[in-house]
Amino acid sequence: MKLSVQGVSFCYRSEDVVNDVSFDATEGQIVGILGPNGSGKTTLLKCLNRVLSPKKGTVFIGGVDNRERTRKQIARQIGVVPQSANSSFPFTALDIVMMGRNPELERFEREKESDLQIVSNAMKMTNTSFLADRPMDQLSGGERQRVIIARALAQRPQIMLLDEPTLHLDVNHQIEILDLISRLAREERMLVIIVTHDLSLAARYCDRIILMRKGRIVSAGDVTQALTRENMANVFSIDATIYYDERIGTHNVAVIGAIREGRE
Repeated sequence: MKLSVQGVSFCYRSEDVVNDVSFDATEGQIVGILGPNGSGKTTLLKCLNRVLSPKKGTVFIGGVDNRERTRKQIARQIGVVPQSANSSFPFTALDIVMMGRNPELERFEREKESDLQIVSNAMKMTNTSFLADRPMDQLSGGERQRVIIARALAQRPQIMLLDEPTLHLDVNHQIEILDLISRLAREERMLVIIVTHDLSLAARYCDRIILMRKGRIVSAGDVTQALTRENMANVFSIDATIYYDERIGTHNVAVIGAIREGRE
């Protein structure tokens, strides 16, 4: 399954938030979208699954224009893990994951045995089966995030969009979540697109990086092509370097310090 983003732009009132963004991605990849606050990352993510309609440009999934699909059809192809998933209702973890089957059900239709099996498999993949009867508001941050990922998996998506999936999580839960996402991308051949601020985690887990600043793509490529010292200085105003870490068998980022205001 190929995703092709061609010249996508979006504005709030008269302010351009995403400006002429184009990139391609394909199944089995983890693509990181990085940039400072206000760079348009989350807005771009919402344009990909048509929560927002681009002012210009087109999003193609499998060669089909997203505008030709209904929202239910898009939900069958794209699973979304938002920044936060708090609920004011006393849903159990199983209730939440079962919601992932809604795009496949007609109005007032009850879940079938096949739906229950898909939900069971999604909870097994995310190690959340033992949480099935627990209310969501009684789970830890890492447990809640795994349940939300299970809900997205229950949609049987070909593409998964994650907006800051490790936000507010302890370091051990961050690694746990991203190890899970990495495994799912490889084993389920999903295309995973992650919005994140964390350069080290992006360098460790992503196959490709898209750097954004002020709504535009500054650089796109593999980890070493995108996260150059010059690019990180330009986008994040930090002095940082990327290196291969033999202990983890992948890349890492060492931040040396902040760049003073006034320096380009």
